[in-house]
Amino acid sequence: MAAAGATGVSHFVAQGYANWNGIREGGWVKTEEDPLDLHEGTAAHTAMAALRHVEDVVLKAGGAVMRYGAFYGPGATDDQLVLVRRRQFPLVGDGAGYASWVHLDDAASATVLAVEQKARGVFDIVDDEPAPESEWLPHLAACAGAKPPVRVPKWLARRLAGDVVVTMMTEGRGFSNAKAKRELGWELRHPSWRQGFKAGLE
Repeated sequence: MAAAGATGVSHFVAQGYANWNGIREGGWVKTEEDPLDLHEGTAAHTAMAALRHVEDVVLKAGGAVMRYGAFYGPGATDDQLVLVRRRQFPLVGDGAGYASWVHLDDAASATVLAVEQKARGVFDIVDDEPAPESEWLPHLAACAGAKPPVRVPKWLARRLAGDVVVTMMTEGRGFSNAKAKRELGWELRHPSWRQGFKAGLE
């Protein structure tokens, strides 16, 4: 941002994050008006505090923060697919934690709109269907030609992967894209991961 200011750049667009990290209070789907969860006392806190800092300084400078959901599309989920096909990406507990996805093409188109319009504020750049792990993970496995994921209890997942993963898979909050559609005129090519996963893995 200092370099931008020194060279006369008048508008700044930064990357944020809106996948499962909404405040764990109230409903399962959050908007830009809801605070992010800082996950204090966990391994995720440093990253979440950094996200908060980025939002604070960019908004003060009159820029835009694009809170992207979990990316999928060419190359974006290759590591996850390896685990899914090996049945090493389990459902945790009841799998009730929500996530929000966005195809790379849609993330790019939203970013172009924000740059062209010199947008200001925070925008959740996610698809139309935030969903719990119990829905999207089995669907991803099916699209990848894999067996259904195994289910592990929370206590075992906590021992194997830590508190943050358990929170993500059982208590995560998804996000709404209504503001980005309304204010940026954003139109998605891939409105749901349901069709997007299938099309990308056929």
